[in-house]
Amino acid sequence: MNTQVEEIDEAASLERVLSIEIARVTERAAVAAATFRGRGDERAADGAAIAAMREELDTLAVSGTVVIGEGEADDAPSLYLGEELGSGGPRVDIALDPLEGTTICAKNLPNAISVVAVATRGALLTTPDVYMDKIAVGPGYPDGIVGLDRSPRDNIEALARAKGVRVQEITACILDRPRHARLIEEVRQAGAAIRLIGDGDVAGVIHTTDPAVTGIDIYLGIGGAPEGVLAAAALRCRGGQIEGRLQLNTMDRRIRAEKLGLTDPDRLFRLDDMVMGDVIFAATGVTGGTFLEGVRFQADRIETHTVVMRSRTRTVRDIRARHYDREKFGL
Repeated sequence: MNTQVEEIDEAASLERVLSIEIARVTERAAVAAATFRGRGDERAADGAAIAAMREELDTLAVSGTVVIGEGEADDAPSLYLGEELGSGGPRVDIALDPLEGTTICAKNLPNAISVVAVATRGALLTTPDVYMDKIAVGPGYPDGIVGLDRSPRDNIEALARAKGVRVQEITACILDRPRHARLIEEVRQAGAAIRLIGDGDVAGVIHTTDPAVTGIDIYLGIGGAPEGVLAAAALRCRGGQIEGRLQLNTMDRRIRAEKLGLTDPDRLFRLDDMVMGDVIFAATGVTGGTFLEGVRFQADRIETHTVVMRSRTRTVRDIRARHYDREKFGL
């Protein structure tokens, strides 16, 4: 069988195996994390989500390799980079964050989610666990409408012109961090509004895909590099643009990046650099948020809200599930 036929067969298998089953992965992790909502224990919430996600991933009929995970093998006992998962099947890359927003979950604040992206082998950029400067917008704009090498004012004004609104009607999502003090000042001086978030920049980027619902037009600022790849996977499914640049400002970070083949510290990564092929993306709400409801524990059931998207078919499935078998979640 030639390579082209193999790729077609694997793409078909990806749809057949994962279009619904992937939802079970994020559902399991979200429910596990939700049992620790508001309890102030970030480590316990994250650990529960990791264990649940790994167990469910291992049941998928794939031969998967973790390319975005909980860290390197020496630092993460489970879901580490290079870990092999699945029960056998099409070869896939797996990017994941069992609990995006550990602090959010511990404080029971909005927009904590469980996230997984599964793609054809070699389709996802592997990055070290370092910071990445990012800018992202949703679909419907000309290519290159915004960019990291332009000022916040230039980006916001260009976006406002493309959208046909005043700058004052643009809202930027930015992580509430001391490192962003100057960025926040520049955005406000440009005339745009800001929504500060305490954590969860994957959700922050996803919010740009539907500003009519979320009120977010653009994402700006420095967050996690692995989260940047996960966000790019969502944008590839929903449409949109993203640019990222790794923050390799120490020798240790440069060495870790070089081990993954990332030798240019100034390289600008665009959407097609981060996600280069077919991808299926799933996210389940842990705490209630703008685009996903949180897990609900009822007397006889557990309710979850999940979105599953695929880039090749541009399909978005909104799954509101009622789980009457509480024992499968260990409850």
